[in-house]
Amino acid sequence: MVFIQTSPQNFSDMNFTDILEETEERFGDREVIRSDNHEKLDAGLLLQADSPERVEKRLKRLGFDTPTAKLLAGSDVTKPPAAMIDTQESLNTFERILAKNDLMAVNFLERGAKAARPVGRIRVRMANGSAGFGTGFLVSPRLLLTNNHVLPNAESAALSRVEFDYQDGLDGQPMQAVVFDLEPDALFLTDTRLDYSLVAVKSVARNNISLESFGWHPLIEAEGKVIIGESVSIIQHPNGEPKQIALRENLLVDVLPDFLHYQTDTAPGSSGSPVFNDQWELVALHHSGVPKRDENGQILNVDGEAWKSDQGENRVAWIANEGVRVSRLIQHIKSQSIPTQAQPLLTELFNSSQSPTINGALTISNGGSTHGTRRSPGSEMTPKPDNSSPNTNLQLQAIASEDGSVTWTIPLQVSVRLGQPTTTAPTTPTAIAPVPTLEAPSPEPAPAAIPTPMLEVPTESDLKQALKELKAAAKKPYYDESGDRKKRDTYYQTILGKVQSLSAKELYQELSRLVNQTHKTRLSYQPSKYLYPWIDLHPDLKIRSIYSEQTFEPEELIRADFQVAQLLATRSQELQLKESFNSAQLLQELNVLEASLPYNCEHVVPQSWFAKKEPMRGDLHHLFACETRCNSFRGNTPYFDFEDFGTAIRDNCGKVIGEKFEPNAGKGAVARATLYFLLRYPNEINKTEREYQESRLPILLDWHKSYPVSEYEQHRNAAIFEKQGNRNPLIDFPDWADKIAFQLGLG
Repeated sequence: MVFIQTSPQNFSDMNFTDILEETEERFGDREVIRSDNHEKLDAGLLLQADSPERVEKRLKRLGFDTPTAKLLAGSDVTKPPAAMIDTQESLNTFERILAKNDLMAVNFLERGAKAARPVGRIRVRMANGSAGFGTGFLVSPRLLLTNNHVLPNAESAALSRVEFDYQDGLDGQPMQAVVFDLEPDALFLTDTRLDYSLVAVKSVARNNISLESFGWHPLIEAEGKVIIGESVSIIQHPNGEPKQIALRENLLVDVLPDFLHYQTDTAPGSSGSPVFNDQWELVALHHSGVPKRDENGQILNVDGEAWKSDQGENRVAWIANEGVRVSRLIQHIKSQSIPTQAQPLLTELFNSSQSPTINGALTISNGGSTHGTRRSPGSEMTPKPDNSSPNTNLQLQAIASEDGSVTWTIPLQVSVRLGQPTTTAPTTPTAIAPVPTLEAPSPEPAPAAIPTPMLEVPTESDLKQALKELKAAAKKPYYDESGDRKKRDTYYQTILGKVQSLSAKELYQELSRLVNQTHKTRLSYQPSKYLYPWIDLHPDLKIRSIYSEQTFEPEELIRADFQVAQLLATRSQELQLKESFNSAQLLQELNVLEASLPYNCEHVVPQSWFAKKEPMRGDLHHLFACETRCNSFRGNTPYFDFEDFGTAIRDNCGKVIGEKFEPNAGKGAVARATLYFLLRYPNEINKTEREYQESRLPILLDWHKSYPVSEYEQHRNAAIFEKQGNRNPLIDFPDWADKIAFQLGLG
């Protein structure tokens, strides 16, 4: 028998009332600190309620890179110009990630349903004949975690059992519970101070159902899973009732060395319940609370009367809840001396805690159902990617080359070369294979591996050059119509004379070939260097957000974007030099840094539709300045035209319902930019249902007609022509739109 009780106090001396008193004492000692936390939260200072160290860890766990996490957390770090970090916008970004507006993606509920499967009702029996109920949950393929005051010793565990699926089904009728016996002879580890018991469970139920089919929640030792001000959810069997959930009803108000305090008016926890963050990662083991008392010190029930022990903890009028921190639990478990025969179970526990996971922290085994892939102890598991999760892990492979580069297969290939990066865009034409005469021009030949852009470190010289170009903008004509018309006619000279005789398919082919072959200078994605100093300026030499028309000073955007690019390059090099380098972080860096800005660059055709490949990513024809809130609001949702648009504008960005987005402004410009993309990059759009569908082409064409080409677009088109060599035919000849078979450009 493996039975380790690490605290000197026996369970007989530690009843439920004793636990309450200890919790009350801890809660009372922290009144001043907790009051200060509440004041900060009430004032909207979410980033200041917890310590900078913990906030930084939380941000990094959510995907923020180290420099940005330090900046937002208020740690000591060399700060960039004030233009880079707008406090309110950065806070908005952080709060959006933490869902502080209480709007959640629908997959939050689906993942929550999966998170509930490893949670079971423990039917407790004591050696003295007494009985009761508690909650427990699987933390590995064979181990169950609950409170010490639920299962105080191995003898009670041997008499008890756990029931999964003790809940109502979708039809409202009770499901058939699956009962497993506990196996404390294999492992039983308990501690009264941290109030936990870890016990082995038999691998097969009494009706031959496998335990592994219910999955498990890894114990994640790393900190940063939750901070003060976040909501937590508790899945439980209150008083032995069918499974229930307190969904985001508890607010974390204080963090102690070993415990978390979270408060609610309506939904307390039950003994032995798991406590989750919004990513469904396990953050605490619920064990107790602070009860409300009358003037005589008696515990009150929810009816305001004196509480009696036979009423159960669910009837207590709670002031606050307390849970044991998961990081402390696993540290304590690791510190124990475990007999040899129990080592495999703990090895599996620790390996499960460190393995890749599905749907947040939940690891689901195969078990003959649709819950994922079984992971054998010590092996690698490659889950199906879950793009909705901020911490999706993928199997990685690194290959070093003789030239000093390293390529990671993620499954994209990201190549980063150490040493002095290139700081200028190519200025010589790129060889382009002839386009064969087909129904639609073929896309450019794809290499065996799809490379992502090389990271370019902007220098002070680059910044000075961008600011110099911006300064020069005030001294030159904004748009030379007559001069540009001559250049336009020369550009289309092989097509102008035969437009009327060409079919819609032929005109598409001719224009597609032209904009492809003349795209001679393929710029990397650096808006501050190529877009903001001149191309995206309006006639008043200001920059306006494409969707909201909010006005910005171009110098602000240039300086801010340069600072972020430098942080990205520096951070990437730091990661590569670490022994514990996690190459998955490299793909997150650009998105995270861009999200931390009050300004952003909108790709009219979302980057996810073409896997951030070049030259699409840096093609200036579909890049427009856009503040972060509008960029994030749109996401990668296709354009749409709502009949009742005027009644539902959000922050002047537009309207989103499902897979439909209508911008508040810029409709003509974004329509023409999208149509250009169909000409320049055939078959890159409409590869998935989430992308642009042929049925929505009339929307783009209608916007093109309803919102005529502006001087701003003509200026952009002429300036981009000088930068990268090609033009947008929809701006040059708007009347051609009805004569072009744009559907040929869809995948």
